Amino acid sequence: MASIDTLTLPLDPTSTAELAAGGLDYERVDADGEGFRPFQRAVARGFLGGESTDAEAENARSTLRTRRLTGVFDRAGREPEVPVGTIDSWSSALTVSPGRSLDLWSISAVTVAPTHRRRGIATAMLGGELRTAAAAGFAIAGLTVTEATIYGRWGFSPAAWASDVVVDTRRARWTGPVAPGRLDFVAKEGLVDLLAAVHERVRVRRPGSVPGWEGRWRGVAGVAPGDKDAEKVRAVVYRDPEGVERGILVYTLDEKDDYAAHDLSVRALFADGDEAYAALWRFALEHDLVAHVRAWLQAPVPPVQWMVADRRAVTATLTDHHWLRILDVPRALSSRRYGAPLERTIRVSDPLGFADGTWRVRIDDDGDAHVDAVEAGVEAEVRLTVNALSSLLLGGVRATELAAAGLVAGDAAALAEIDRSFAPAMTPLLDIWY
Repeated sequence: MASIDTLTLPLDPTSTAELAAGGLDYERVDADGEGFRPFQRAVARGFLGGESTDAEAENARSTLRTRRLTGVFDRAGREPEVPVGTIDSWSSALTVSPGRSLDLWSISAVTVAPTHRRRGIATAMLGGELRTAAAAGFAIAGLTVTEATIYGRWGFSPAAWASDVVVDTRRARWTGPVAPGRLDFVAKEGLVDLLAAVHERVRVRRPGSVPGWEGRWRGVAGVAPGDKDAEKVRAVVYRDPEGVERGILVYTLDEKDDYAAHDLSVRALFADGDEAYAALWRFALEHDLVAHVRAWLQAPVPPVQWMVADRRAVTATLTDHHWLRILDVPRALSSRRYGAPLERTIRVSDPLGFADGTWRVRIDDDGDAHVDAVEAGVEAEVRLTVNALSSLLLGGVRATELAAAGLVAGDAAALAEIDRSFAPAMTPLLDIWY
């Protein structure tokens, strides 16, 4: 599956026809062609950003060459070359349980021009992506979202949460483990490769994670054009007693009027193991002249709160982050390892049809799932939407919680069994944006 070149896949004919009926053109955009800068302009407008410089555009082009860039065009407008809708997608990998992954149809840069709202553009673009992904054999699609009210209508639902963490260092006396390794500063040269290497070791064990890419790491490292804080970027690496680089912290220091009360802003903190995690957080919290440490995309319940004397010095604001959409129920459910045996019949409702059906789910003593379609007329023991099943996949939410919200229906015994079986070996987390 990962060998599929998504750039060779055709545009969805249904979306093409829907948009054409409204006088709009649905077209691919070549990252090396003349349409790239207008595409970028539309994306920047959609996310309230400014115009990119030539250097910034070239930096983006190096990443986007491998992605499917698709635009919706209104050729009768004042800027016919600038799309009124944008989307890009690519093939990635989703970690579904430690050591196991599933090919993921990743979606990003979804925008619709404010001048063209309510014309079916988003419906056509998202529907086209899902139909293309399903036809190509992908069992799941995913995205990160800026607005939480949009994507549920296409079957997406949050499956991994993250916390934005702020620590008041004046109250956060360190009481956690003392790591046996060492910390060293890292120069920017080589930082991109080091970020990639450490993150890759971490993400293959953490459900909800996806691989990073060079453009992402260049941005974190402060070597991408247009980074206003580039000169402030610093990094430290943790090496274990054997000299293996197990963790990395990239951060900036933001000066305040009180020179002894800087903010330390974490750009990335990737830790391959508990020792590296403790060492990097201790470094941040005990940094001279720092009053607050701010870190984004941390674990939903960050372990650092158990490593300081005053737990309330740590404020963690939870947010949904990784939204998933199951396209193939048997392949998606059988991709991960489970925590307990299960044998139940579930009815999945999917208005778009991809996952709709009744399925017999059997999980054996080894934690492997076997999923088969059930013939019509068989009574299901559990009923749920594709949105709810997509949230349940990684184990980051409980069926009993979704039942309380009216999103899952079944008797208490069946829901409790699902909760036991789907419980993850590690709390799902996506630690980057895509």
